[in-house]
Amino acid sequence: MQLTSQEISNYRDQLAECESAMMALDIIEDAEGDLEDGATSIALAIGQTPDRIDWLEGWAKRCRVAICEENLRSDLQDNYIETAFNYLLEKKICPPLLITPVIIYVIKQGIHQFCEPLSYQLEVKN
Repeated sequence: MQLTSQEISNYRDQLAECESAMMALDIIEDAEGDLEDGATSIALAIGQTPDRIDWLEGWAKRCRVAICEENLRSDLQDNYIETAFNYLLEKKICPPLLITPVIIYVIKQGIHQFCEPLSYQLEVKN
């Protein structure tokens, strides 16, 4: 999953006030915009051991309930990540340095597709 320098710049503008987000974006940029490579470097730096190829997806799934809250979905669909970042930071669901790559991963996957399993579960329960 590749990020352009313009995408990275856009995220920097949104998250300029958050040191951990800026550090994560620096690492992703150092990985030539490769989201998975950057996220792996971040994980290793914070003591995680990404031992599976889909480990970033696993972190995203752990955060799915929070990320897919209705008030965050529309922002994420518009590629606006600051609200979701601050929410995940506050909830402490994910290590701070991994929040940015997790949210970007979800946006790249497509928020509707990513949240679809939760929507299905809600429909079944009703």
